Amino acid sequence: MAHDVHLPDSAYLSFWRERHICTLTTPRPDGSPHVVPVGATYDPEAGIARVITSGHSRKARNVLAAAAADPEGARVALCQLEGRRWATLEGRAFVRTEPELIADAERRYAERYQRTPRVNPDRVLIEIRLTRAMGNV
Repeated sequence: MAHDVHLPDSAYLSFWRERHICTLTTPRPDGSPHVVPVGATYDPEAGIARVITSGHSRKARNVLAAAAADPEGARVALCQLEGRRWATLEGRAFVRTEPELIADAERRYAERYQRTPRVNPDRVLIEIRLTRAMGNV
């Protein structure tokens, strides 16, 4: 079922506020999908999802490479599920290194997951500008 990225119904938004591990799918340089578990946050007002990670991670390098090849950004999917409930956010991703954006993403992560992320001087933000939302919640 499709959902409005900017105005999701209350059940969809509630599901994205619960504590769930997500999967992030990024394109490898050969085009094949790379899927890894991540913590993520969803900001429907801004139409953005955020994933914090090390700048040396494969997912960050995949996004960097794909965004370098396509100025619209890397095509990615962010998913979560629990039992029969599931939700997917799709969009265009970029790696952001601005300290204020990373600090905001860390704050949002801590709020959703009730824990402060460990200190990581190599941390970057994968910012996903959302184009599609779907799910069954």
